[in-house]
Amino acid sequence: MKKGIFPSCYNPPISFFYYLLQHQEVIIDLHENFVKQTFRNRCQVLSPNGLQNLSIPIINVKSKRTTKKTQIAYIENWQKMHWRSLEAAYRSSPYFEYYEDLFYPIFMERKYEFLYELNQELLRLLLKTIGIETTITFSENYIETYENAIDYRPIMTPKQTNSLKFANYIQVFSDRHEFIPNLSILDLLFNEGPNAIDYLKEIN
Repeated sequence: MKKGIFPSCYNPPISFFYYLLQHQEVIIDLHENFVKQTFRNRCQVLSPNGLQNLSIPIINVKSKRTTKKTQIAYIENWQKMHWRSLEAAYRSSPYFEYYEDLFYPIFMERKYEFLYELNQELLRLLLKTIGIETTITFSENYIETYENAIDYRPIMTPKQTNSLKFANYIQVFSDRHEFIPNLSILDLLFNEGPNAIDYLKEIN
C-alpha cells in the first residue's frame, strides 16, 4: 500500500483524516517551507455567526522557513481566544463536555514555541480519541519526491476545492446555517463523538 505524505496541520479538516485512513503509514513533512493561509496554522469551525477561521499567529521572518522552524507569536493571547471560540461554537454540542478535559490543557495550560509541537500534540490526541491506528512518522528532511507515495501537501488549504462527498450530520447551528462540509475535525468530533470514525470511513 502507498504511503501518504501530509503537512503538519492545526486541528486539520475532516478530509485530512479521511485521506489518512487510506494509508497504513503516513509521513508528516516538517521540513517543507511553511505556507501561509493554509491549514498548517488555521482551522475552520462553525460559530454562531457562521464559518469562522481560527488562525495561530506566527512570528514573521524575512526569509523562508520550514514548518519545523516556524515559531508561534504570543503578542496576544490567541490560545484563550481560540478556546473561547470553541466554547461558543460547541458548548451546546452533544460531546463537547465529554472531550473538554482532553483539549482544555493544550489551549489554556501549555505554551508551545514551535507550531509543529502544538500540531503534533493535537494530532496525537485526535488520533487516539477518534480511534485511528495509522502509523505516523515525521520526516527528518524535506520530501521532494517519494516513491510509492501520495502527496497531500498541496491540497491542505481552504482555497482548494474538494471532490469528496460529505454526508450531512447535525451541526450546532443548523437551525440558522446550512450544513458546511469539511470543517475542522473538531466539528465532527464534538457533534458525532464515537461515531466520527464511522463517518470518516463512509466518505467517498
